[in-house]
Amino acid sequence: MKALIQKVSSGSVTVDGKTIGEIGKGIVALLGITHGDTEKEVDFVLNKIVNCRIFPGERSDFDHSLQEVSGELLIVSQFTLYGSLKKGRRPDFGDAAPPEMAEKLYKLFVQKAQAIEGIKVATGQFQAHMQVALINDGPVTLMIES
Repeated sequence: MKALIQKVSSGSVTVDGKTIGEIGKGIVALLGITHGDTEKEVDFVLNKIVNCRIFPGERSDFDHSLQEVSGELLIVSQFTLYGSLKKGRRPDFGDAAPPEMAEKLYKLFVQKAQAIEGIKVATGQFQAHMQVALINDGPVTLMIES
């Protein structure tokens, strides 16, 4: 499992011209799922996202976690994180989990995130063509891999 996270001042997802998810200050997490991922990877990656210290505090710019600042989390499924351009020019998505498996783990990830007290969670739409807008704050962009 991979999550490309960006600290944002705002973020949103639009499908068919309608905004389906939006957040203010927090993290946009683009979530990729691969073969062999389980609930163990869900727990690991989610824990890293909500507890990584990327928000400013008195001591440094990287002092507080999403949970500590009562930030918001926008979770967007993104199988292309497992795309490879090692051969040719067209991406190979063979490392991405099949849609049925990925959707199950994506929904579990969202459900577990929503259960965390003090964090507002918004989502994209699994397997939809989405427009994701965000204002990266910093900029801060990190890759989390299980």
